[in-house]
Order: sequence, then structure tokens, then C-alpha cells
Amino acid sequence: MDGSATEHIPVLADVLVEQIRLPQDAVVVDTTIGQGGHSLLFGKGLGPKGAIIGLDVDINAIRRAQSVLEGLPCRVILINSNFSEIADVVRGQGIEKVDFILADLGVCSAQLEDDRMGLSFQRNMPLDMRLDKRLKTTAADIINRADEKTLADLIYKFGEERASRRIARFIVERRHREPITTTGQLAAIVSSALTKGGQWSKIHPATRTFQALRIAVNNELENLETLLGSAPALLGQNGYIAVISFHSLEDRIVKTDFKNNENNGIYRIVTKKPISPLRSEILNNRRARSAKLRIAQKV
Repeated sequence: MDGSATEHIPVLADVLVEQIRLPQDAVVVDTTIGQGGHSLLFGKGLGPKGAIIGLDVDINAIRRAQSVLEGLPCRVILINSNFSEIADVVRGQGIEKVDFILADLGVCSAQLEDDRMGLSFQRNMPLDMRLDKRLKTTAADIINRADEKTLADLIYKFGEERASRRIARFIVERRHREPITTTGQLAAIVSSALTKGGQWSKIHPATRTFQALRIAVNNELENLETLLGSAPALLGQNGYIAVISFHSLEDRIVKTDFKNNENNGIYRIVTKKPISPLRSEILNNRRARSAKLRIAQKV
């Protein structure tokens, strides 16, 4: 299954289109092209001299976006690359400055439902979590090889999970009996560490542990910092950068970067507070509920 049949609704799309005004010859870099939803909206307003450069580490996302964007009037350039490589990708196209950089840091619906990704605690899948299959280390490698303290520290740091030591202990105890190779196994272990009688509150007990592993496997926070560090030199005057984050670790990094650049006279922060989806959007797209959008403009 490649997830191509799964509809992915772009988060905060209407707000983005309201906030970002682009000329017809703009160059847009969608650093997480996904299924092309955001780029489709912006691409409709571009002319033949405009361009969308779409990046994604997931080769299936590139293929899906290609079919979604093929009718646009602008140039569409899609590249299977991590957004930490944005500077090399853009300059490799002979482009010096861009008008808009967008990063939607969420995992798309198709990826969550794709057995080969191994991201979901709702269904039993191989415990992989590599969005980019060129990466060597899987989540199963970490779960089965890391010592108890390293596991606890990772789950606490990247998942902000207060019960990380207890979870790590349960994981190590279980893997002594058998290797942990599926998402179902791991979700059950974490649930047993955190719940009595199988009851839990608003979120699944494995949510934070799965988040922590996905971040670690894909080096997500380091890559985000690299992307943000590359952006000022790539943006032309009055160009925009917009980042949609889905947890506090990402949002904190974006907030700090924008503030530092504003203090240094590089950016003007457009969103004084992050923009969250309206209730109507959340009802239509439950995965939007934790989204936060921050926008800055190059001065």
C-alpha cells in the first residue's frame, strides 16, 4: 500500500493563502511537499515565470505530488531530498533567491497508514519509522539495542514523556524475552507501563514515545535547525518563511529562530502569536488540532 488513495487535507491552508501574497513570478520552496496540497493552492496564483520547488524525503510523496501539481501554469521541480539540504537544492537549480519557504512539519495521513513506514500505534506494522528509506537506523534498531538509560533519556527529551524511565524499563524487560519488531508490540508495552486496566485519557499512552522515536530516527530537530539557518540567505527582500509545527519542541525552535533573526534586523515577525486552526478546521481534519503556524518576512 502506498497510501495514494488516502486524502490528505493541508493544514491551515486558508490562513496561509490570506497571509502570504506572492507575485506571479515568485519562486516557492515547499520543503515538505507531501501530497502537494499547499503547493497546489499557491501554484494556481503563479504564472509561467513562477516556480515551485518541492522537496520531500519520502519518494512516494514526490510521486503523489507530481500527479497533483502537473496541471499548474508554473514550473514544478520535485526533488527527493531532506529540507536540511535546501541551500544546495535551490542553488543546484541556478536560483539565488526565493520568495517563499514553507515547511509543514506534520506526518501526512498516507504515511501514517503506510505499513512500510511503521509509524502508527493504531495498527500493527514493522517498527521502522524512517520517512527516508536511505537512512540506516530504524526504530526497532534503537528499541532493541540502546541501553535503558539512553532509551529513557531519548523518550524524555524528544517525547517530553515524564514516565520515560518506567517505559524504558518495561521495554528492556520485554526485549530480554523476545525482540520488539512491530509497532503493535511497542504500543502494548508502553500502554502496560502507563495504564491500569487499559484506560487512558485524551491521547493514546504510546503517543509521546512514538513521537520521540520518529524524531530520533529521522534527526528531525537537527534538520529543522539547519533549514532555519539556511533560510535568511535564500530569501529575497520581503520574502516569507512559514513553518507549521505540531509539538512544542519544534515550535520552540521556530519561535527562537524567528526572534533571534528579528533582533538582528533580518526578519519581521508576521505572527506575533502562533496561529492555530479554527474549531471548524479541526472538526474537518482532526490531525490539525495541534498545529501552530508561525510566519516571518525578510526585511
